Amino acid sequence: MPIEHRRTTCRVLLLHNLDPRWSPAETDEVRTVVQLLLEALRAEGHRVSELPLCDANLTAALAPFDPQAHVVFNWCEELPGGPRGDVQVARILEQLGFNYTGSPPEVLALSWDKAAVKERLAAAGVPTPRGRVCDERSVKGWQGFPAIVKPAFEHCSLGLDRDAVVLDADALRRRVRYVQEQYRQPALVEDFIDGREFHLTLWGNGRVRALPAAEMDFSAFSDVRDRLCTYDSKFSPGSIHYEGIELRVPAMLAEDERAALVQTAAQAYRVVGCRDYARLDLRQRDGTFYVLDVNPNPDISPDTSLALAAEAAGMPYGRFVSRLVNLAAAWQPAPSSFRATARGT
Repeated sequence: MPIEHRRTTCRVLLLHNLDPRWSPAETDEVRTVVQLLLEALRAEGHRVSELPLCDANLTAALAPFDPQAHVVFNWCEELPGGPRGDVQVARILEQLGFNYTGSPPEVLALSWDKAAVKERLAAAGVPTPRGRVCDERSVKGWQGFPAIVKPAFEHCSLGLDRDAVVLDADALRRRVRYVQEQYRQPALVEDFIDGREFHLTLWGNGRVRALPAAEMDFSAFSDVRDRLCTYDSKFSPGSIHYEGIELRVPAMLAEDERAALVQTAAQAYRVVGCRDYARLDLRQRDGTFYVLDVNPNPDISPDTSLALAAEAAGMPYGRFVSRLVNLAAAWQPAPSSFRATARGT
């Protein structure tokens, strides 16, 4: 189904988590974004029902809905009360026969394992920073600084602050020990690419397209340890990284640079197996774009780089999320309401 010919007749089920353990402010923030998503999809002509998930029993929550009559807009990042629930959400949706937006469970599970993603990229010839998984004993002998130390199995920049960038062997050992103790997992040590950083949203299946690149501008920081996207830069208003990193959309790139960026990102998208859409984080050094992270379940809130990039491409937010619904509806078995319309066109 060509994505240019969007259809809006299929029913959409907006699935999102709403954890009772969240603070009132966190709950209000999610409710605000959900309302914006509902309004955006309805403005495009979709019939949308909201399904907030407040406990781990997703199967029961979905029981009233016919999988042959609905496309699930999957904005469920976890099952309340459990870690890495995004994988289980996608698995249950598949088991129940729903079409849903985003990548399948195997890809979501892979994305949690940073080293496994790096191995797959490197095997396919996709540039990614040199690195290896270490504990405090095996980190001895690492050559090359600055380096960056990350928890090996986390998302959302968890465990990243200015101390994650280390300049010598002593700081490296201390940080690896910190990751082990704080996150109860090994550390991924990588060459720190001190260059321009870009977030690129790709979308599509078969033919993969790119929105305009977003650049994370670190020019406010002279210390190399501050030139990274930390956890605070995403979630802590008032912090130096939240306030000091400037988001530039679209990024200023020469045409050959843009082509190389998109080519590298698209290759990584396919190698990892992303479906429908994903955001990739890359850094540029000496003319090469290195893939830092492949995020097959990125935040699609209206204030994110993804939404701003869509606007920069002349694609209003509602139009973009409607396209995601159409991509999901194209997978088999398609919802009956969608199939009926397709036969009539």
